[in-house]
Amino acid sequence: MVKFALRRLGKPKTIGAALALTLLAMLAQAQQGDALRSAAAAAIATNPDVNARLEAYRAANEAVVAAGAAYLPRVDLNAAVGRDESRVDAGSSTDQAMRRSAAGVTVTQLLWDGLGTRSDVARLTHGQAARYFELLDATEQVVLEVARAHYDVMRLRRLVQLAEENYVQHRAAYLQIQSRVRAGVGRGVDLEQAGARLALAESNLSAELSGLHDATARYQRIVGTVPPRETPGLALLREGVPKHAADGLALAIRHNAAVSASVENMRAARALVDARRSAYQPRAEARLRATGGRNLDGVLDRTRTSGAEVVLSWNLFNGGADQARVREQLSLLNQAAHQRDRACHETRQSAAIAFNDIARIGEQLVLLERNAAAIEKARDAYRQQFEIGQRSLLDLLNAESERYSAYRAHANAEHDLAVAYARSHASMNQLGALLGLRRATALGGEGSERAQGEDAPARCESQAVVIEFTDRSELDARALRLSGGATNLPSPARKP
Repeated sequence: MVKFALRRLGKPKTIGAALALTLLAMLAQAQQGDALRSAAAAAIATNPDVNARLEAYRAANEAVVAAGAAYLPRVDLNAAVGRDESRVDAGSSTDQAMRRSAAGVTVTQLLWDGLGTRSDVARLTHGQAARYFELLDATEQVVLEVARAHYDVMRLRRLVQLAEENYVQHRAAYLQIQSRVRAGVGRGVDLEQAGARLALAESNLSAELSGLHDATARYQRIVGTVPPRETPGLALLREGVPKHAADGLALAIRHNAAVSASVENMRAARALVDARRSAYQPRAEARLRATGGRNLDGVLDRTRTSGAEVVLSWNLFNGGADQARVREQLSLLNQAAHQRDRACHETRQSAAIAFNDIARIGEQLVLLERNAAAIEKARDAYRQQFEIGQRSLLDLLNAESERYSAYRAHANAEHDLAVAYARSHASMNQLGALLGLRRATALGGEGSERAQGEDAPARCESQAVVIEFTDRSELDARALRLSGGATNLPSPARKP
């Protein structure tokens, strides 16, 4: 973080220096956005799940076109060639045989089918919207996985740097003690102790290198290429995150693509109920036909016929199958409603955890920065005291290990916060848009959201979870009593 970097480098003495550091932070954020954008674009282009969802959406588009074709007339062309024989009695002179040929055109126009076609088109249109939102959700999840992989590579590279520095410090201490022992002014047990800590530091470095290898392999699996050798400084995706968790939860429920897809699936199930009920009503069609041929219907020579009619058909009983299908679809509609609520609950949980992580990790970072700075000063003081014999080697090695653990915890918290911001954006279906990835417009330009209206998830309020913490002043009072009434000074971990 920029604040932590300022603490390490010292406060800028001029406004120009502060402005330069701010510009450097903005440049790092822009570079990181470019790196994330290019990696996400490459992953989306090759991800099998995204491509499968895209093909499903294209298939749904064609299904809508096929269903709407029932509104248009149907034209059939018929042709036949054959031989007819007629016999009144065996050996009678009236026996005759003739070859016939015919060609005809029939035009059929649907007049009424109990609104079955309209319901079918509505069902497939909602199915098309569901496939579109599933495509958006798959794309958003891929972008989130790319962000996780990107931050994990940055995290492990930072941890490797800390492990290398920790190894160098322990190696230097080991060499210093070794020279003292060889000079006869040091103890052998100190050399053994320093050697044990050096082995532990080397083991930590090996573990971090193994973790970096695994993170790089995961990045390669998701993106398709290995990460670049140089990664920009860590910058958080703070833009567009609501200040209050309740506002973020409301946005997540309203904009999340998985919730929108579940709503459209429920609407498609409702439209199918209406389509099933259309079987209760008659079906009417208008037909025009014209036929021309030779020796048709046993009449010699050429014949031309034409006709126009309205055909009405109405099924009165088919064993109760239509009623059973309606009841079946009503149960499937209830199932779709429950799946919609489940999608909302899962989205609400993911968003609530992400927003809480942003708040809590942000608080932890402030404390971890102070902890690392304090341990850094203590380590330097212990080293000076060790040089003049006022501190033991064990004190120095413990201080060095605490310094490594403090900086490691700080690095993990920084990258966890970056991932939490990415998760919060993904829950609101805006991570890809934030990175500047182009999103195909569909559904009549409605973009990534459709009005849920009465179909909004039930029993899925956007109320944030509030955990009641014990008042810090009460904890301080308990500590004061435990200390036997010592002076109640401000905690070094918090500002006075």
